[in-house]
Amino acid sequence: MLDIIKENQLNLMMLLSGICGIISIFVLFTKALSPRRRRCLFLMDIFSVLLLMADRFAYVYRGNISRVGFYMVRISNFTVYFMFLLILFTFNSYLTDLYITDGKLESPPRCLKAAKYASCIGIALVIISQFTGLYYYIDNMNRYHRSSSFIICYLMPVIVIVLQLIVIIGNYRKLPKMMSMSLVLFTTFPLTASVIQIFTYGVSLTNLTIVGMVVVLYIFAIVDMNSKIAIAAQNEIEMLKNEQKIMRRMVEQTAFAFAAAIDAKDEYTHGHSERVAVYSEMIALESGKKPVECKEIYTMALLHDVGKIGVPRSIINKTTKLTDEEYETIKSHTTMGYQILSKITAQPSLSIGAHYHHERYDGKGYPEGLKGEKIPEVARIIGVADAYDAMSSKRSYRDALPQEVVRAEIEKGLGTQFDPKFGKIMLKLIDDDTEYKMREK
Repeated sequence: MLDIIKENQLNLMMLLSGICGIISIFVLFTKALSPRRRRCLFLMDIFSVLLLMADRFAYVYRGNISRVGFYMVRISNFTVYFMFLLILFTFNSYLTDLYITDGKLESPPRCLKAAKYASCIGIALVIISQFTGLYYYIDNMNRYHRSSSFIICYLMPVIVIVLQLIVIIGNYRKLPKMMSMSLVLFTTFPLTASVIQIFTYGVSLTNLTIVGMVVVLYIFAIVDMNSKIAIAAQNEIEMLKNEQKIMRRMVEQTAFAFAAAIDAKDEYTHGHSERVAVYSEMIALESGKKPVECKEIYTMALLHDVGKIGVPRSIINKTTKLTDEEYETIKSHTTMGYQILSKITAQPSLSIGAHYHHERYDGKGYPEGLKGEKIPEVARIIGVADAYDAMSSKRSYRDALPQEVVRAEIEKGLGTQFDPKFGKIMLKLIDDDTEYKMREK
């Protein structure tokens, strides 16, 4: 396996550096990440590109005794050591932001602070090594060689990684499982690669591994971000649904309050609005409408007589025949109902039933004399239910009519007063009600 990597490592370096370069651009546009975390990922990708390009040049110019080769070998090898530690230093800042922001820690763990100082010491030793040959030296043929104390160059990065790993394991459950797993991979893989590389030569296993983990870290960060966005979107949807439920509940409660206020004005029609609403919902359900639509029709029917709030009680409760003027006042409840309910902009359809429930299928109704299909469907449904309850309930001038009489009147009005379709559904409901339960109690 190591032989395959050794043979293809220059191509791998080029591939990984290109991937990191592209990711660095993506990171700049990933606004969902915190600024500090985005900055850390960007820097780690840039450092990874510099690390691999420098490592590649170190191999390419090894043994090149030209003036360019002289400088390239020295600059490249220094850059490799320097960038490796810079990646670990930046990763340390990434962890700090992650655990404070997402892990809800009040302050950075001590091990991360120690890892930060260890990274700085490691960077200082790399600089010292350029003048002392502590880690490596370049021979007369411009070739890199490990020094006798090269093991020290592995010691500082290993200390940093171990300290970071201690923090990651200790706070594993404070982050999403996938995120914590990416952090474990970022530390354990380079650590393992470093141990292997101590006993090998000519293979940049540690560098390739840590850059690969930088790529993996970004992928896991994006997956975690998408997961959070999905959860946030779901929470927002749930919140909107709850708001809609609350709004519907408020509308229903308001409707019941209005209905109670209307019915309270008429000594003989207590419960009329609610019964019309129930019958309208039954007709709508039998006609094949969806439950949601039936519920809306129920609410509209509940408020069909809301305009009667503006009609004097003396006219509503009059036991003798109404004068023409009084009848016109009664008729005005349709337009008054429309004016009241049209102010409820959250549910503009509420006013339809109140406005048109006294229109007739033959065009002889009020307030606009609409005919046939031009009458809104919900008003045609409520019109049948309203007429049925009027006949099956006690009024100031008569008792409730027998069921057979009510049925005959509904049948007689098909195509004239009532929509034939909804009138026939009402007839079916009457036929099914063998005990005449659909009436004023």
